[in-house]
Amino acid sequence: MNKKEKTRSGSARDRTKSKGEDQGIPFKSVLERSDNKLWNAHVRVPSPVVKRLEQQNSRRVVCSLNGWKPYQTAILPFGNGISIVRVNKKLRHGLGIEFGDTVKVVLKPDTSEYGLPVPEELRVLFLQDEDGSKLFHALTPGKQRTLLYIVDSVKSPEKRISRAVVVLQHLKINKGRIDYRQLFTMLKSRTKSSMR
Repeated sequence: MNKKEKTRSGSARDRTKSKGEDQGIPFKSVLERSDNKLWNAHVRVPSPVVKRLEQQNSRRVVCSLNGWKPYQTAILPFGNGISIVRVNKKLRHGLGIEFGDTVKVVLKPDTSEYGLPVPEELRVLFLQDEDGSKLFHALTPGKQRTLLYIVDSVKSPEKRISRAVVVLQHLKINKGRIDYRQLFTMLKSRTKSSMR
């Protein structure tokens, strides 16, 4: 295929949704070190990919690196018109990739309700605690994702149940507002009491 054919097929693909679009938008990018304290690496997302996803009203995406297990994330602005997708240390080690490695990236719009998986323990608690559920669902999507992450970031189902209970208690105590310092104190206190 010559350069003109590549250009024509690429622009036709941009105008119509191809079968492959359901599987995401593939591209290659270099893993770069990040100064951000929440994640330590990122990959740049080419402008044409960002534009295609924005046409679908989606900065929340499902990302797969080198064909590995997809994860939910967002396309973030990095400055100077550059957009990135975060890559945390656990993922980087799981893939065995280092800074400077070229990775195969596939992005597709995240059509999930929250932008993160809802731990089953929290889903059950929503059914049991109507007031807590209402307060959670009144939060902004970003705050909902933060709380989902807090609950789901531990491996043990018992700890997820404990965290889910604390999160909903916190919302009820604070009438739907989040005081992160107080929340983490409550979580820490619950962890210490369960260890006794």
